[in-house]
Amino acid sequence: MTFIETPEYPEFPWYEGIINAVAHRDWAATGQFIKVSMYDDRLEIESPGRFPDIVTADNITYTRFSRNKRISRVMTEFEWVRELNEGVKKIYSDMADAGLPAPEYIEGPNTVRLILRNNIDERMPHRNKASGNLSGEGLNAALPENVLKQLDGLEQSIVQFILEKGVATRAEIENEIGKPTRTVSRRLKKLTEDGILSPIGDTHDPNRQYKIK
Repeated sequence: MTFIETPEYPEFPWYEGIINAVAHRDWAATGQFIKVSMYDDRLEIESPGRFPDIVTADNITYTRFSRNKRISRVMTEFEWVRELNEGVKKIYSDMADAGLPAPEYIEGPNTVRLILRNNIDERMPHRNKASGNLSGEGLNAALPENVLKQLDGLEQSIVQFILEKGVATRAEIENEIGKPTRTVSRRLKKLTEDGILSPIGDTHDPNRQYKIK
């Protein structure tokens, strides 16, 4: 009965992505910043400036050009950057070895973005199953289509959270969706009256839990 932690991404791809953003960004673009954004299904590293010189999203694995030669040289000497474009190649190979989608380089008007995608499609069914859901396939499997269509976005968020967690209290739901007590209480009452949720515990118990019926 032990937990095994498995990272969503191999270490080298995101580490090298950040190092490359520092080494190859357009430092003349003042007022802009390197940005790292994490989402449920992906990690994005955005760097100011377009691709340097002859580098493109299509040839980045085998074309070399350094916009900031001094920065790159110092980082290479500290062994933070790999030479001969090996770093980008290893980003691709490490993602492939981990069974994850290939990295995506997207050039915008003033930025270059590296997207690393995880295996959320595989993780979510296991997470739902571990929460006690029979199908482990989310709202579509838990509720009939005609019932699902009658729920607004907030109600779907509440049901999805309870579905993933197994059971949840009103306070936990409030904290998850960021809505006040009165709003959540009304929605829980409606979902219970509609036969979607089943309460566990006394009506006046502040720790009363709810589960999918």
